[in-house]
Amino acid sequence: MKHLALITKTQSLIAAGDIVGAEAALVELADTEGDSALMLVLEQLPAKDILAVIREYDNSKESVVNLLVTPKQFAHAVVIEKQYKDLTRTHLRGMVNSIIFRDEADPLDFLNAMGELEGGAEALADYFEEKWSRIEAFARTGSFDAVDDDGQMLSEAALLASAYVPARVEQDEVADQDWMELAWILRYQCPDLFIEMLLVLRAKARAFEAGLSEDEELSEDDGKVETGDTDRGKATPAALESDEESAI
Repeated sequence: MKHLALITKTQSLIAAGDIVGAEAALVELADTEGDSALMLVLEQLPAKDILAVIREYDNSKESVVNLLVTPKQFAHAVVIEKQYKDLTRTHLRGMVNSIIFRDEADPLDFLNAMGELEGGAEALADYFEEKWSRIEAFARTGSFDAVDDDGQMLSEAALLASAYVPARVEQDEVADQDWMELAWILRYQCPDLFIEMLLVLRAKARAFEAGLSEDEELSEDDGKVETGDTDRGKATPAALESDEESAI
């Protein structure tokens, strides 16, 4: 298998917690053999290894891996990202923004890929978790301004009925390459996925109001790990090691 040695090296570095070294090895391949060679290697890496690299997004530099990962690869990675148990969602938001809004990419390709996977709506709900009240306002009024909102949640039937209502604001008015623009694209270009995501957000909000912790919302054996050992590539969750088969 072509590039077998590099794939083995990359996986070994990730397993050892050297995410920076793994990314450097992949970047070196792109520099010496071109982007097509890197894309070929990415196709042969399991989602857990791609995730280990792309979730460590650093906005101070451009990552060639983030620029070349495909919508399908991205979707599989995002769905299993929750196993890192990053309660701040910092890595998730950075990863999503850097890839979905990368130059010459169509965000819809990535969102549609997420929508096709079980867990895709849940991953988006995690992404929007801190903005729940403003997402609700947006669903009701078409504006992110809570001042314009009466505070009443639309029923699922009402959400479906309003799914194709013309946009109150244009995309360029919220083109921040962040959560507002992503919410706009979801509501007006992927309405079914937007509604599914919002229903998950509501369930998370109810759990919070009931005083449930993040762990209590989940099954007893959810495979999550604390991010103290995973941030900045110090480790990969054991659950990812066991759940994702190696491509080798």
